Amino acid sequence: MSDTPIISFRNADILNGEATVIYGLNMDVYPGDFVYIVGKVGTGKTSIIRTIIAENPLEQGEGKACGFSLNGISQKEIPFLRRKMGVVFQDFQLLMDRSVEDNLRFVLEATGWKDGEKIAARITEVLVAVGMERKAHKMPFQLSGGEQQRIAIARSLLNEPQVIIADEPTGNLDNETADGIMQLLTRINIEKGTAVVMVTHNRQIFEKYPGRVMVCKDEVCNEQMPDTPIDLELTI
Repeated sequence: MSDTPIISFRNADILNGEATVIYGLNMDVYPGDFVYIVGKVGTGKTSIIRTIIAENPLEQGEGKACGFSLNGISQKEIPFLRRKMGVVFQDFQLLMDRSVEDNLRFVLEATGWKDGEKIAARITEVLVAVGMERKAHKMPFQLSGGEQQRIAIARSLLNEPQVIIADEPTGNLDNETADGIMQLLTRINIEKGTAVVMVTHNRQIFEKYPGRVMVCKDEVCNEQMPDTPIDLELTI
């Protein structure tokens, strides 16, 4: 495992709009890590994610992600940063007017893929990886929530990211379906060595699928030491 972090923050103040929600964040994510960011609603979890993907500016402290400085990153650089990441949202964010296959093709073409055969092969590859190879011609509305999230994870894998950023990826799913999504993310993390940074407020998830845990509380976010109880009223 590399000793160079994929994502790094030093004394970073995390903003939500113009308001600072986390002060002095220190955080390193290394290749192969599985890192949870946990805390109650409104404690800045998603704001950290938005800062990592350069949706929120970083004005105080230092931040780096996938080889890019987050301090003053230019609009031209942001698409190149995001190509090195796979982002998975709670609400899937699939294009509802086109098939699964066309959703994935759209992303590849938008990120510079031109060879039709290579595009088709890569789409098949990621659908097989998430167990959805028979759903390529379905429309998103024909799929269950869990199936849509698997497609969203397939989409996140298209450009072989260094890290998957997942913002409450099980938030809209029942427990059994959420379990399947967690097994999938864990397998990708172990088999491919892809780092995962996942926001959740569900204690059951990070207790069942162990990883490093960053706890957001009282305007700070610190790593919880292993075997230390987490003093948070999170979802059971």
